[in-house]
Amino acid sequence: MTSTGSKKNQNQNSWKGLLIWILIALLLRWQAVEPRWIPSGSMIPTLQIQDRILIEKITPRINQKLDKHLNLNTIVVFKPPKILIEAGYSDGSALIKRIVGLPGDKIKVSNGKLYRNDKEINEPWIKESIQYEMDEIKVPDFSLWVLGDNRNNSLDSHVWGPLPEKNLIGTALARYWPIRKIGPIRFP
Repeated sequence: MTSTGSKKNQNQNSWKGLLIWILIALLLRWQAVEPRWIPSGSMIPTLQIQDRILIEKITPRINQKLDKHLNLNTIVVFKPPKILIEAGYSDGSALIKRIVGLPGDKIKVSNGKLYRNDKEINEPWIKESIQYEMDEIKVPDFSLWVLGDNRNNSLDSHVWGPLPEKNLIGTALARYWPIRKIGPIRFP
């Protein structure tokens, strides 16, 4: 074989390898991990406007198949519920909030505090008391109650109601931008 033929085989192998890696990356992004950015202040102070995060997409799908729920306080990314689509939100948009109620939980807001099943919830990530009242609701089956960490400036379940679990896209995993805040998403 000539050196020209050998180089041609090397180039073909390089392209095949690159194509395989591109396909793996696309498959991972489509099925497992996806980058997102924070467009609003509804999750301040935990997440700031323009933060870049990675979301994990496998757990919500597995939980739905196993009839399990995500944990309370998990930060989730989801498709807007039907009521927001009817109000003008794009079906392709995504929102981010924190789970504060699971199916069967009784949730209310009174005197600036969140209550779950008649117990006041300690939320160290909240920086100011809630400036609205919310009568007690029972979270329906196959739904979650989600609120933004910036409670007084968040369009969330207290406005539009329960979030169907089928709308979940993924859970917030880690922040990768800004660099000084790189790491797992926990608390502010």
